[in-house]
Amino acid sequence: MLAAVIAATLAIMWAMGRPPICTCGTVELWGEVGPKQSQMMADWYSPSHIVHGFIFYALLAWLWRRATVDRRFLAALAIEAGWEIVENTPMVIDRYREATIALGYSGDSILNSLSDILMMALGFLAARRLPVWTSVAIVLVLELVSLIAIRDNLLLNIIMLLAPNDAIRGWQAG
Repeated sequence: MLAAVIAATLAIMWAMGRPPICTCGTVELWGEVGPKQSQMMADWYSPSHIVHGFIFYALLAWLWRRATVDRRFLAALAIEAGWEIVENTPMVIDRYREATIALGYSGDSILNSLSDILMMALGFLAARRLPVWTSVAIVLVLELVSLIAIRDNLLLNIIMLLAPNDAIRGWQAG
């Protein structure tokens, strides 16, 4: 299932013209903040994709109680893969540039998007095994670490995409 979702995402992103790896020609484990950030395997936004997994696990368990965990996992994979595709459309890339601090953002490499899907899967599978209080603690820690390290996290990202705020933008800019 995971392999099929990844293969389909890879094919769609390839057809969209997304670069398979960083256009700089290198492959690194970690992309530092800047132009190469969303081009490498992981970056400061990877924790937000782990958080997606925790959130999808909780929401799908609540909204789709009768489904097996395998079906909910497949739904979470489809949602995450769909977001990776939408996130890399010119419309969303431009929105990131206009509304957030990601001024030089050019979208993700295919490698980074596939890594993001795997990060979500990791979060989902962890949420399945962990007690609720541990899941909540992990989500809070991941959000706080990103907030402290780069002044951004999943919550601020959502706020800035949907309802940009000059005060937040100013704080993020340092």
